[in-house]
Amino acid sequence: MTEQFRNLLIIDDEVAMRHMLRLVLEPHNYRVTEADNGAVALGIIRQEKFDVILSDIRMPDMDGLSFLDHPEVHGLDSTIIMMSAYGSVDTALECMKRGAYDYISKPFKPDEVLLTLRKAEERQLLRQENRQLKTALSKQEKTFSIDRIIHSSVAMQQVLQRVKTAATADSPVLINGETGTGKELIARALHSESGRTGQFLAINCSAITAGLLESELFGHVKGAFTGADREKQGLFTIAGGGTLFLDEIAELPLALQPKLLRVLQEGEVRKVGATRAEKITTRVVAASGTDLYDAVQKNLFRNDLYYRLAVVDINLPPLRERPEDILPLAEHFLTGICRQEGRQRPQLKEEDRRRLTSYRWPGNIRELQNHLEKALIFSRGDKLDLPPLRTRQTLPGATDPEDYSLKVASQRLEKEYIRKALIKTAGNRTQAAELLEISLRSLMYKIKDYEIE
Repeated sequence: MTEQFRNLLIIDDEVAMRHMLRLVLEPHNYRVTEADNGAVALGIIRQEKFDVILSDIRMPDMDGLSFLDHPEVHGLDSTIIMMSAYGSVDTALECMKRGAYDYISKPFKPDEVLLTLRKAEERQLLRQENRQLKTALSKQEKTFSIDRIIHSSVAMQQVLQRVKTAATADSPVLINGETGTGKELIARALHSESGRTGQFLAINCSAITAGLLESELFGHVKGAFTGADREKQGLFTIAGGGTLFLDEIAELPLALQPKLLRVLQEGEVRKVGATRAEKITTRVVAASGTDLYDAVQKNLFRNDLYYRLAVVDINLPPLRERPEDILPLAEHFLTGICRQEGRQRPQLKEEDRRRLTSYRWPGNIRELQNHLEKALIFSRGDKLDLPPLRTRQTLPGATDPEDYSLKVASQRLEKEYIRKALIKTAGNRTQAAELLEISLRSLMYKIKDYEIE
């Protein structure tokens, strides 16, 4: 048994019961204090903080239920467990409604008390971890600054200037950019520069099924569907006064798009199963890794929702279009990873710098970070051994000893033939695959790999 609960208060009018519990609990590192009724206990809790309170229900002067109802008890951070020899299921439920964590029927075995305390301890640890995480997130949000975004390029300077200009507005923002370009970082910058006092919350629209996503975003009332045994607040409500970041907005199911449009137009949400809507003050920032307007043209995304989201649009350039940012980002990642691992930071050789800046980085900043992390795993001392990069992703104009390899030449030839086939068939990929004598699936993969428009 850990020493998480050092202080424990027993409230019971029976001296023998208090003595028995003391004998059971003290060998397990509990420091036990006794009170013979609720009124005496109130005086004790004003002087000392307790992790757990074990209280009988039937007592003179002030019984257990009256103790639970007292305003001073409502403000306690203690876990309260009730005991009674006259209890029933209804009594137990009543105790829970009034704030008790659990209920034990007398007479009970010593192991039953210890097991209940162990469960309570696990709950208390989870609550403490939850508070610590919330505090850490709050500090992170407060210390986050747009000035900490690593960049040297004019393109990113223009993006960040647009962020500063748009931050104080309440209008929705749509961030466009390839995977790994830092869309969530820009969303956080918008929030930090806005001066909003609420939370910054993020959700990936492609990671949750339509049914669950609706409940996550808007919340639900008790009994709204099977398994809805209690009311749930949605992210729009929880992020009140703050920012809700909807990543991969293009994946939002069509059935939910009218509901999101109503939130943006009316500034209110209606929980699943509710009959009335609630006003919200949450700002929406959405992001898409694909062309959202293209999804509109294909009837996969509502036209009116697109224009409502894109009141302010921010386009994040891919890393290959801002090579000036590659080396500052690489230095930043190397320093951060080495500090985290407590090791000396190796220096980038001139050859390493040339290789990093001549690569296209199809996975953008995330790929650069992963590449350097991999390099550090297999490097020793102050020497950095960069893993090989895919040669077909070298930027135009960059020279590379492998340019004369048959492998690279065959890739160039394959890419050229695919381009010609697509031109010949006016962009019809099925017909192009037949001309090339490959499957449509293979063609789609190759188009993606070679980044053929």
